Amino acid sequence: MSIDLHAYLARIGRPGEPRPTLDVLRSVHRAHMEGIPFENLDPVLGSAPSLALPDLEAKLVHGERGGYCYEHNTLLAAALTAIGFRVTLLTARVLVGAKPGEIRPRTHMLMLTEVPGEPVPYVTDVGFGSIGALLEPIPLTAGVELHDAPRRHRLVRGPHEGPLELWKLQTYLVAQGEWEDQYSFTVEPFQAPDYEVINWHIATNPRSPFARVVYVQRTAADAHLALTGRRFTETAVDGSRAERDLADADEVLKVLRDDFGIRLPEGTRLPE
Repeated sequence: MSIDLHAYLARIGRPGEPRPTLDVLRSVHRAHMEGIPFENLDPVLGSAPSLALPDLEAKLVHGERGGYCYEHNTLLAAALTAIGFRVTLLTARVLVGAKPGEIRPRTHMLMLTEVPGEPVPYVTDVGFGSIGALLEPIPLTAGVELHDAPRRHRLVRGPHEGPLELWKLQTYLVAQGEWEDQYSFTVEPFQAPDYEVINWHIATNPRSPFARVVYVQRTAADAHLALTGRRFTETAVDGSRAERDLADADEVLKVLRDDFGIRLPEGTRLPE
């Protein structure tokens, strides 16, 4: 099924008749990041989100909701394909917060986007729920820095034992003055059924943090908002942070509505 491209572009505030150019890829990517929040409320409320395109459109485009990586990137992949880009879906191991030597499963979805006339594809990812997420796509080239203001990113090659090169996305931490690994990936293509399995695991496994704790993120031009459980954090462009704990589930619903633009069905009660 094809996406309602005009409705999607209106949702992210990027109307028009886009063509498959690098400028369009960059602008759609950033508009999506700033237009649709990251959230895992369906798993916390006890269900695995549908990855069917009509359901994603109903939720993320028309329903005043967000989603997590499989939802965001499935939706973006459909939009980019409709515009005329060629997209290859990938998976990654999240490295943020990993202990030395820890091997995590591939649970993050991202993609490569081929741009006509460009010599290399671009890593494209609007579903990484972190302040270290890409604001714009980055070329698959080692060591080239992307200044996707106010953030900085680069790709580096990592040690690997298999036949495919291992890539790592890094973001620059201004306060610490150093680069931080975000995730690692190879360019092996994945398909929709692969994400159905991963999505089910992440959403329903009782040991999955996404099934137990509320994670919500919103990227704005002048700040990054994050809600983890009841801890609400606002990070300014200069790295300064303001944090507070929300009083109860009712205040969480209010913050979701007022600060993140997320409206849950009337009568929804989040776990205490």
